[in-house]
Amino acid sequence: MAHILLVEPSYYTRYPPLGLLKLAAYHKLLGDTVELVKGCRPAHERPDRIFVTSLFTYAWHPVHQAVAFYRTLYPSVSITIGGIYATLMKQHAELTGAEVYSGLNEEVEGVLPDYSFVPEFKASILFSSRGCIRRCPFCAAPILEPYDPRITGLQSISHLIYPGHKKVIFWDNNFFANPHWLDIVLELKEKSLKVDFNQGLDARLITWEVSEELKGLKIEPIRLAYDTNGQRESVRKAISLLKEAGFSERQMIIYLIYNFDETPQEFLSRLQDILEWGAVGYPMRYEPINTYGVDGNPLAKNMFISQHWSAELLEMLARARRVIGYGGAFPPHEGLRKKICNASTFEQAFALREPYPTSLKKQLRKALGPGVYRLPIMP
Repeated sequence: MAHILLVEPSYYTRYPPLGLLKLAAYHKLLGDTVELVKGCRPAHERPDRIFVTSLFTYAWHPVHQAVAFYRTLYPSVSITIGGIYATLMKQHAELTGAEVYSGLNEEVEGVLPDYSFVPEFKASILFSSRGCIRRCPFCAAPILEPYDPRITGLQSISHLIYPGHKKVIFWDNNFFANPHWLDIVLELKEKSLKVDFNQGLDARLITWEVSEELKGLKIEPIRLAYDTNGQRESVRKAISLLKEAGFSERQMIIYLIYNFDETPQEFLSRLQDILEWGAVGYPMRYEPINTYGVDGNPLAKNMFISQHWSAELLEMLARARRVIGYGGAFPPHEGLRKKICNASTFEQAFALREPYPTSLKKQLRKALGPGVYRLPIMP
């Protein structure tokens, strides 16, 4: 029997460390004792093995801090780093001197996470499928979870739902690409579970059948993505089908990537489409997945500026999201919709008066009510 120390570095995330919770359950099954800590603090009992997880590449520094702390405290104990940063930038993670595990741990993939370590979290996070049939150039999924058409998704998710949880959060990269999606939807309905497709659904796969099956789920909001102008008709059709199935457009949050290879004007065009269609636009700033800064370390958050953008334009959009947006999103409130949809240029759409009146913000809160747009921090 060994004592296992699981470490979540001190970066911000609203979700529990799913990989560590799976490791906790796995090692308990082996008869080991397990301890989970956040940040850098001594274990209650000297560990025999230490596992450190990682999140996005720009959050590398807390990972290095944690490894350095535990190497000093327990110099003879094996330390392993896993997770997103460890997979995308393995060589940089190896600078810590720890063992680096890249990719998925197949041994624990089907294990029910041990949520007893995070009793305040009341939802089960899971993947019903891995990988994605798309190869979007801005996405890390093909590296983190290479798609293999020979491998299909799960037909049932019951074994991944923690006792007492009434909500399921899907982290699938493309839920409806799983050929068994209908089995899972029927299972969700049978169990009367609340559902959050947190990563967004592929609008190109929304058919009449899909929209009809979705309407029986306890789901709000519905998240889609409109990443390129070439997806325009697919997104418009998906919104129309979902509306026919009984969903309100304001239940639909549409992710809009920016700061990648599109121009600000192209981004504005997509946002105008969403607002004209009555849905909610949620801008998502692109961050490179494995780019180094001038200091030789992974690029810090919000430091990357693509060729078509500038720091001034990015700040203009960020400020508009804070001042006239709602939780970082642009809902189709009439005043906001007119301002953005009647604009002919990006600067005209997002320029703010000084000082900007608070009346529009107050109108939004009054019209929408509290908690309507529960927007995710990406896992």
